[in-house]
Formats: sequence, C-alpha cells, structure tokens
Amino acid sequence: MGALHEGHLALVRRARQENPFVVVSIFVNPTQFGPQEDLATYPRDTRRDLALLEAEGVDLAYTPGPEEVYPKGFDTWVEPGALAERLEGAVRPGHFRGVATVVAKLFNVVGPDRAYFGQKDGQQLAVIRQMVQDLNMRVEIVAVPTVRDADGLALSSRNAYLTQAQRRAAPVIYRALSKAEELWQGGVTNSEALRDSVRATLDSEPSIDGIDYVSVAEATTLAELEQVNAPAMVSTAVRLGSTRLIDNVLLG
Repeated sequence: MGALHEGHLALVRRARQENPFVVVSIFVNPTQFGPQEDLATYPRDTRRDLALLEAEGVDLAYTPGPEEVYPKGFDTWVEPGALAERLEGAVRPGHFRGVATVVAKLFNVVGPDRAYFGQKDGQQLAVIRQMVQDLNMRVEIVAVPTVRDADGLALSSRNAYLTQAQRRAAPVIYRALSKAEELWQGGVTNSEALRDSVRATLDSEPSIDGIDYVSVAEATTLAELEQVNAPAMVSTAVRLGSTRLIDNVLLG
C-alpha cells in the first residue's frame, strides 16, 4: 500500500531475480479499512516510493486512485470464506473482503505470472492462496520471509506511528513469538502452553496496551490446534497506544 520499506523492497528484489519484467502496485485500499481505522492517516509518500522502485529496476509502477479501482456503481466483491473469519478477520470484520477484492482486481489488471507477498501478513497470504486456488487464477503466489530490524521488530509502515518509548518496547512481540518457537523446538507441543508463553512475555511489557489475540493454528487452514504435530503458525496482534502491530512465526 505504499510507504515502502525494506520489507517491500525484499519482495521487489526477489521478483527482479526471478522474472524478466516487474510490476509494483501502490494503492492504499479503502475497502480493507474499518470505520475507526487509520485510512486518513496511513503513511503516503508516492514520490519517495517511486524513486525507490526506480532504483531497484522496477519496470512499471501502477498507482491508481480510488475512483479508478472502485468506479461509481461498483458492486462486485470477492467474499473469502472461513479463513477470513479468524484472527484478523474476527477483529476487523470485512477486512479480508476488501483485501481479496482489490488483489483480484490487481491480478486482472496486471496479469502477473507470479505475485510476491510477505510472510509477516501470514493470514493475508493464506487468504490469497485460497482465493487463487478456488477461482482458478493463473498466478503463482510466492511467500517471502519477514524482514526485521536488528532488534527483531518486523518492518511495517505503521511502525512510523510509534513513539520512541513504544518503539523501544515493540520488539517484545518478536521475543514472545520466539520464546514459543524455542519451547516447541524443545519438545513442547501443547498449543495452550505455547499460547500462555506468548501472553506471559507480552504481559511483561507495560507499554503493551492490549492483546487482540494469540493464536497457535494449523498453517494452511488457520484452525486453532490443541497439539502442534504439523506445520503451524504462531501469531499475535497487539496494541501500543493507538498503533496496532501483527507478527507471526512458523513452526515446522
């Protein structure tokens, strides 16, 4: 959605390595924001973004306005299923309807052979993969590992909202997830024990103002697990002041 950082550029570089022609879309999609969310204040700097993309050798940048993507009379939507009702979907009703619809439209406009998405938005990645499979879209979805700062905080455009104190506290999110990963690697497979570990680490940081969810779910369906005996995603969404951050780690 713009406000590009090294996480976005990692997608561009991977695409540049694997394809003869690279297209990047920049579009702050209004239909994936809830009525009380940060659409109006979401970071935007298109001139800077375009300069970064030019430096990376991007062949084409597609930067439509809302009226182009959603013209007058627009009334057709992609309705994702059960995957979109969990985790982020439970906290942000309608979010993935907006995501799936705009991604489908962008695929139709660009016609890519491959599309690159960051693993940080793990549920979004799962929803898009399901949509591509279910609707027989001829595009390969490529997942790219999360890019992090040296202290572990996953890069996000919304990190710009954090105060200095909140930024110092924010790496607790990755520490909490990493602790669960360490426990699993040490033989702990009980999902509730892993969830409790994440919560305990997050609760130890006074700057955390709320935890929307802590999940240990099957990696493909995102159904919550009792035991981790197959690939799983440990994920959380937390609030530091008015800023909401998400992150995840994969087990297996």
